[in-house]
Amino acid sequence: MIPEEKILLIGQVLKDSSKPLKERFRALFTLKNIGGKTAIQCISEAFADESALLKHELAYCLGQMKDSDANDILRQVLEDKSQEPMVRHEAAEALGAIGDKSSISILEKYAQDPVKEVSETCYLALKRIQFVTEEDKQKDTGNIYGSVDPTPPLDDVSDINKLKEILLNENEDLFMRYKAMFKLRDINSVESTLALTEGLSHGSSLYRHEIAFVLGQMQNPSSIPALTSALEDQTQNEMVRHECAEALGAIATPECYDVLRKYLSDEKVVVRQSCEIALDMCDYENSVELQYADTLCKV
Repeated sequence: MIPEEKILLIGQVLKDSSKPLKERFRALFTLKNIGGKTAIQCISEAFADESALLKHELAYCLGQMKDSDANDILRQVLEDKSQEPMVRHEAAEALGAIGDKSSISILEKYAQDPVKEVSETCYLALKRIQFVTEEDKQKDTGNIYGSVDPTPPLDDVSDINKLKEILLNENEDLFMRYKAMFKLRDINSVESTLALTEGLSHGSSLYRHEIAFVLGQMQNPSSIPALTSALEDQTQNEMVRHECAEALGAIATPECYDVLRKYLSDEKVVVRQSCEIALDMCDYENSVELQYADTLCKV
């Protein structure tokens, strides 16, 4: 049992805007790993921060914790139209990850939101809650990446060409396209990776950002050229570019270091902050550190 005072000290690191963002991210993931009401409260208090990237990650971590105590703050963030779209989107996705039926009404409301990233996320979250609460469906079975995903993988198709066809079909239901995406991720071959990279130039910003996220999970170097190209493309939504940067940070080859350093001064705050975090991830992946979320042993 971790003493509450220790958890509160980690929360202070998270909320301290004078500290480097990479330290605050490590504190956030430490709180995620600890879990419980005090950790959730510490994370919730950081939504007052100016960094959209940090707030987006706060919502992500609350969803991954799958604790219904986080529902109220996530609903407040989703309803707050002064929050950046990437933050509101992540709050909606987190509500879907937690999977409570009590979130259905607010997700239905914002599935009509004029911000496409928000409305699409609410649609996916509603479909996920429906999936995990149906009596004849299994609950979350988990995956080798340890993540709570917006959709399950497609379970009745294994042919990469067929999965790619579903993935890139913009007339297909978004939930089905996501299922194909996660199936290709779980296959994790060069062929499935290259199929996924084609998604970086198809569909909505939300869809392309999720493609980049799963490529980061896979850590397959064959995705580096496509991720680099998308990061460099100033016409891409910053949400997509940010996720490409973090994916490169997870892959963590010398080439990734070189690309990320180029964008530490990008005109988009979210992109340059993502490159800062991604370089810290590169350092972690290439170090002998046992744990990224290491703030508990530093406070």
